[in-house]
Amino acid sequence: MTRALYPSFTVLLVDDEADWLASMALRLELAAGISNFRLCQDSREVLAILENGGIGLVLLDLTMPHLSGEDLLQSIAEQHPQVICIIISGQNQLQTAVHCIKQGAFDYYVKTDEEERLIGGILRAIRMCELEQENREVGNRLVSGELQNPEAFVDICTRSHAMHNIFSYIEAVAPSPRPLLITGESGVGKENLVRAAHFLSGCDGPLVALNAAGLDDTVFTDTLFGHVRGAFTGADSTRPGLVEEAAEGTLFLDEIGDLSIPSQIKLLRLLQEGEYYPLGSDRPRRLRARVIAATHANLLAREQAGLFRRDLYYRLCMHHVHIPPLRERQEDIELLLRHYLAEAARATGKKIPDYPADLVPLLLSYSFPGNVRELQAMVYNAMSLHQGTLLALDNFRQHMGGSSAVLPAPSLNPFTECKWLPTFAQAEEMLLNEAMLRAGGKQTLAARMLGISQSAISKRLKNVREG
Repeated sequence: MTRALYPSFTVLLVDDEADWLASMALRLELAAGISNFRLCQDSREVLAILENGGIGLVLLDLTMPHLSGEDLLQSIAEQHPQVICIIISGQNQLQTAVHCIKQGAFDYYVKTDEEERLIGGILRAIRMCELEQENREVGNRLVSGELQNPEAFVDICTRSHAMHNIFSYIEAVAPSPRPLLITGESGVGKENLVRAAHFLSGCDGPLVALNAAGLDDTVFTDTLFGHVRGAFTGADSTRPGLVEEAAEGTLFLDEIGDLSIPSQIKLLRLLQEGEYYPLGSDRPRRLRARVIAATHANLLAREQAGLFRRDLYYRLCMHHVHIPPLRERQEDIELLLRHYLAEAARATGKKIPDYPADLVPLLLSYSFPGNVRELQAMVYNAMSLHQGTLLALDNFRQHMGGSSAVLPAPSLNPFTECKWLPTFAQAEEMLLNEAMLRAGGKQTLAARMLGISQSAISKRLKNVREG
């Protein structure tokens, strides 16, 4: 299995000293897992390399023959403004550093700086470049409204506009190495989106899943990180954890909201530092998998109750999608009914039955607390008892009978059930906050949800914060 390159774009190292180039490349790979780089010993070749594309970050020496680093920095800023430049110089001169920053350098380091500081700065620049690329990609996908890889979502039956927006977002952020958080009620189909994101990620490794519900800290740590021989009584051999099994692939952590606080701390360190320790080992290992987390819980409410760490929440939701419940996308109910009837007919060896005209209105009157999974169970149960040509309504009525989950008459006014009415300013603030939450803090996406321009939402958010 070939190991995926990191980052997705190329890091260009420019220096006239061959020994330093080789040493720096080795440091980047061993200390930070950066494997997608190119070495350049002749500064005259840099602009031609950039013209060919694929370069996201340039590590640039200042003192070189033929073409100096300062001259190159100015040319790159003018001709390739999307490329981030970091100066790594043998000169520790404040005036030079300030001049380079004014010329457009992302940062300035001295070659004798501590490795941890230098690598940390390079990783920050990589994250900045990735975020800029992802924001451009998300914007392009949402504007076009077309999926480039619709086959990734073939297992999800929907005609919902909200769901198709989610597909576009997933397609845009799937290659990102940063965590993806998927929230939604139980039964809405979070696992299907996880499989789609893994398929679209381009990762060579497997999709490895762990359900965190009910796991105490010891079991969670051993399952996730593994252990070495002799780590505890009964550890007769070394056992790799799921992090290692998911290398070059996707690690899926389901029901993340149920993690204990000690387990949350360990997960936070894994995401922040990109490394972990198997039980009983004093040698760290690097995280080489993309992490996707899912939960039915309201993590913000759990955080306010002291049950979930705020720093972990913000680390997890760097990319975030919320799947609406089935009752909020009723246009999917008849489509899903037909899909599951065909599926259940194949499973039971029966012909696909017709269904009475009253069935769809009956289903539309139900709130489906179990969402898509509940509808699937209802159809399978009805098919197992089905005889004749017309599907009976009795089994559906029996499932729904006496339930408090019957929907009231539909209303398009969200304030109908409010005991008090907010002021216009309060309503606007609540709407903006909800849109930004659902959009994961991305103004372009939130503006599209609200049907306004990005500049308009930016102005409104500024007024709310200043007011």
